[in-house]
Amino acid sequence: MSEIRFKAISEALNISNRAIEEKGRRSALFATHVFNEDRMLQYLTRDALKSVKDAAQSGSKINRKTADQVAEAMKAWAISLGATHYTHWFQPLTGATAEKHDAFFDLLSDGKALEKFEGGQLVQQEPDASSFPSGGIRNTFEARGYTAWDPTSPAFIYGTTLCIPTVFVSYTGEALDNKAPLLRALHAVDAAATAVARYFDKNVSKVHATLGWEQEYFLIDKSLANARPDLVLAGRTLVGHAAAKGQQLDDHYFGVIPLRAISFMQDLELECTRLGIPVKTRHNEVAPNQFEIAPVFEEANLAVDHNLLLMDIMEKVADRHHFKVLFHEKPFAGINGSGKHNNWSLATDTGVNLLSPGSTPMKNLQFLTFFINTIKAVDGYEELLRSSIASASNDHRLGANEAPPAIMSIFVGQQLSDVLDELEGVSQGKLSPEEKTELKLNVVGKIPEILLDNTDRNRTSPFAFTGNKFEIRGVGSRTNCAKPMTVLNTIVANQLREFKKEVDTLINQKKLKKDEAVFNVLREYIKASKRIRFDGDGYSPEWEAEAAKRKLSNHKSTPEAVQVLTSKKSLELFARTEVMSEAEVKARLEVELDTYILQTQIEGRVYNELVYNHIIPAAIGYQNILIENVTGLKEIYGAAYSKYAGELLSIIEQISEHLVDIKKKTDQMTEARKRANTMQDLNKKAFAYCNEIRPFFDAIRYHSDKLEQLVQNDVWPLAKYRELLFIK
Repeated sequence: MSEIRFKAISEALNISNRAIEEKGRRSALFATHVFNEDRMLQYLTRDALKSVKDAAQSGSKINRKTADQVAEAMKAWAISLGATHYTHWFQPLTGATAEKHDAFFDLLSDGKALEKFEGGQLVQQEPDASSFPSGGIRNTFEARGYTAWDPTSPAFIYGTTLCIPTVFVSYTGEALDNKAPLLRALHAVDAAATAVARYFDKNVSKVHATLGWEQEYFLIDKSLANARPDLVLAGRTLVGHAAAKGQQLDDHYFGVIPLRAISFMQDLELECTRLGIPVKTRHNEVAPNQFEIAPVFEEANLAVDHNLLLMDIMEKVADRHHFKVLFHEKPFAGINGSGKHNNWSLATDTGVNLLSPGSTPMKNLQFLTFFINTIKAVDGYEELLRSSIASASNDHRLGANEAPPAIMSIFVGQQLSDVLDELEGVSQGKLSPEEKTELKLNVVGKIPEILLDNTDRNRTSPFAFTGNKFEIRGVGSRTNCAKPMTVLNTIVANQLREFKKEVDTLINQKKLKKDEAVFNVLREYIKASKRIRFDGDGYSPEWEAEAAKRKLSNHKSTPEAVQVLTSKKSLELFARTEVMSEAEVKARLEVELDTYILQTQIEGRVYNELVYNHIIPAAIGYQNILIENVTGLKEIYGAAYSKYAGELLSIIEQISEHLVDIKKKTDQMTEARKRANTMQDLNKKAFAYCNEIRPFFDAIRYHSDKLEQLVQNDVWPLAKYRELLFIK
């Protein structure tokens, strides 16, 4: 092991030195492997460039002739950088990405070869869709599916392959991926937010949803990780006693980054730079061996693509550094798990952040409009937003005194709470001149103080306002950001549509001035959504009781949380905003339940393997050593042996008790799994895995961890936490 670690450290130093040599050129390296506007200016005609930009900005179609020009340009550029293949890079409902590589190669009729890539191959491909989750949209024997080019996310070269971001749809047109619904949600929020923003600035013609994710992860020595079946197959340690030292000293958070880790990060950042991923921040997180990487904010669709690409790059770079990167939300018991905070805002094409307080009454009225409408949207669809971050792995983390609880609430800070309370207290109806003045001077005038960022942060809040953006803190480390971003942008789009209708009604029918109408509607929204606002301790039992009184949901498991997807209210929302059809929504519920079942089933099977192939043999082997020792003492001391062997006999008895219990619990878990597997109803099966099978996991772990403490160190077959959690 020491030789492997020495080699890993030596290679890390070499890679680190190469990275240091290139550090001064990072800005020059940025996006050199991306077919962005700079590349298009070099390779495309003016008309072709305009066509691609129009398609990205307004969704206009690209004709076949232009597509051929773009394909030829992409091919020439890609080959110049050493690419030999191309692929449509898409996001099936597996939560990961998918790709099928084809060479820039074809044969002519006379047998001669040539490099070939045409517009038809750029715009659309037909991958085999039979083995991807579809939630019943298509049968297994119906393999046809289509990937279609997404011009809003630029193509890039990864390795020797030109990767073209695409959507993935069925033969009948339903979305089989996470990108298509996201694009529809972004289109919906663009249209709705633009219409409202034009109340304040007629020059606004487009609104972009922006996203800044914060990716948390663990780095584990690859040789140690590969020696543990649970880490290899389940992505987390299913057993393992806490190390004597964990995170209790708070000495890892923002501490000096270990040499091997910093070398990995430098190598990773160079890869990201070439691919146009604007990573900016890196630091130690709270738990040992836990780290975070974060980029500059980007348009949401591009940010989602970049996060998925980053996760793939991280795994490949980690392998080069003899690491295994863990994205599981709770890979180790007793220390913090990993999240992926999603920082969301809305920005106009005039350069204004709509969630940033301003310095004038009109700018603050605009801020309040989008701020309060977002609160109202989350209040109306808090269950749906909770469902978007649900997964079998994230269930281990939500509410575990490190991440937000399963109850959705919004933190806005004391100053903004005071502003909302004051605005709520203004009399109803048409505003008097005095009230108008009071609002502009006393209420809106307080908002600029927020620019000093003097609102506190609440780590227990699932949805927190942090100065000029909202932060969804409950997103899991390995979750595709497209899921929560689709829901959030959909509910905000829906809410902004309703807001505009109400304001226009007051203006046209009640003859109110625009600002009066806006204030009247906002005041009612503040009252209607007050229950969702909570600035206190989200971990406290008092809040759980209070949330129940406020009729806020508290779905602690995925099978519970995802049921809301197919409620009448949710189906009507997605249909009204044209984000997903009923068939697409129902398919996603089926996929979520099926994924939950399969992930839990895999963990159950791994427990069987660990218990019968590793834990029981090791415990019995050590017990036999003790028995031989006791037998030897009896031969030496005769009847007086118990005086010398008492403690050994106690250990033998403890091992026997835990062996009996761990076998019993494992067998009971296996039988419960067999019963669940006979269920045809997916809902019942998911709840069976949740309520009847998962509880055995904790019991099995308890006895395993007790045995780990009793069994001799060099006999225990699994790498321990003290080895896994401290980089050497």
